[in-house]
Amino acid sequence: MPAIAIAPRFAHSLLVQAEPVRLLFLDVDGVLTDGGLYYGPEGEQLKRFHTLDGHGIKLLAQAGIEVAVITGRDSAALRLRLQALGVRHAVYGTEHKLPAAEQLLHSLGLGWAQAAAMGDDWPDLPVLSRCALACAPPGAHEEAKALAHHITQAPGGQGAVRELCDLLLMAGGHYGALLQQAMGKPA
Repeated sequence: MPAIAIAPRFAHSLLVQAEPVRLLFLDVDGVLTDGGLYYGPEGEQLKRFHTLDGHGIKLLAQAGIEVAVITGRDSAALRLRLQALGVRHAVYGTEHKLPAAEQLLHSLGLGWAQAAAMGDDWPDLPVLSRCALACAPPGAHEEAKALAHHITQAPGGQGAVRELCDLLLMAGGHYGALLQQAMGKPA
């Protein structure tokens, strides 16, 4: 089986900035999804999630990095997806994300210097502005992109979260071992 070379895709300074991260805050609409709101005939919300993002979240868990979702909406589809991914920390239906983030940090015994976030609009700005590493997808509102230390190449709902997960895994020194494990080789 041929070896896979891991190409450093991120600037060294960004990897250094991301190294202490132990908690990732994520928004949903525009970050884990494409930002579109889909409604079925009975009025239920439908969400489209990308498998790359989901696998990235699972890899973070294997590396000991917590994921927390803080979102202004709530839906059965979202709850099912987060449960399937093993996301243990979620706050639904809040436009005031800062108090929720501060409470999660406190409960986990972490500080802002150990947190990263990805958001795309004004409700995300208070969290983005405090995290050690702030990220935004390319379709984010200009103010979110202005606060971002990294703007992903992949759009929201199409691998943006996976790109951030890869960054965190590389920064923490977990990427290579997890890749080897996925290939069935000893780490």
